[in-house]
Amino acid sequence: MHYTGTIWRPPYEASSLLLEVTAGCTHHKCKFCTLYDDLPFRFRMTPFEDIEADLIEAKEKFNLWKNYKIQRTFLTGANPFVLEYERLMKIAELIKKYFPGNRTIGCFSRITDISLKTDMELQKLKEAGYDGLTIGMETGDDEALKFMNKGYLSSDIVEQCKRLDKAGISYSFFYLTSISGKGRGEEGARATAEVCNKLHPQLVGANMLTIYPQSELYREIRKGNWEEEGEIEKYKELRVLVENLHISTTFAALGASNAIQLQGKLPEDKEQLLAVLDGIIESANEEELRRYRKSLPHL
Repeated sequence: MHYTGTIWRPPYEASSLLLEVTAGCTHHKCKFCTLYDDLPFRFRMTPFEDIEADLIEAKEKFNLWKNYKIQRTFLTGANPFVLEYERLMKIAELIKKYFPGNRTIGCFSRITDISLKTDMELQKLKEAGYDGLTIGMETGDDEALKFMNKGYLSSDIVEQCKRLDKAGISYSFFYLTSISGKGRGEEGARATAEVCNKLHPQLVGANMLTIYPQSELYREIRKGNWEEEGEIEKYKELRVLVENLHISTTFAALGASNAIQLQGKLPEDKEQLLAVLDGIIESANEEELRRYRKSLPHL
């Protein structure tokens, strides 16, 4: 299989076929991000011949597991949805050729990637199987989005995800706890909930910001331009987010960045989630949580 660098996927894509169609990130300017620093280039499209070769190899391997059927493919790379409509459709055709039972195709997407497609193209992509996009919205806090160089604002999140809703393409959000900085986390959480409440994300997944020395954000901290939240403060922020989400969705904090992992359905499990968060806020040890944060070699 043609895998380049570290392959990242959401926890819920564990059973999906991982197919590389891009490597790296088209944006590569977010101050906190170090995920693709192991690549010698910013962004690269995988040649069709390599994609087809991988599908052939995967088919041969999965044919040995007679009782296992591929029903979902996850395209790897930081934001494969940036690819042109015609290329995404060709990839869907190749997947269907070798795995006719494949039902859906997911991938990471930036908000700006959606804007590159017309409404008709989004509808056709849905028909071709594209569904369940994973979007790193990070926050609905415009001040934080600007500072971190995300390349879009909260109004863009609402506009573009409403277009996905219209096309019937489902999506999940990743929220980055602490992205607003010390003293502003609860404000950022309220702004994020306000954005989510206007939309229909299948999941709002929280990851906790973990800062590495090679990041631009680390240099901003050294200059005194930004300060990280404490660990307990991060859980207070998460509590505000959960409390202010008024839509039907799944809330989860499952990645390695979360020392204490949580998951529940909203609104059904809201009170239970809030009670768990209250318990963490009241009894968790700041120093132990900080030691966990520092022990993470990478995300």
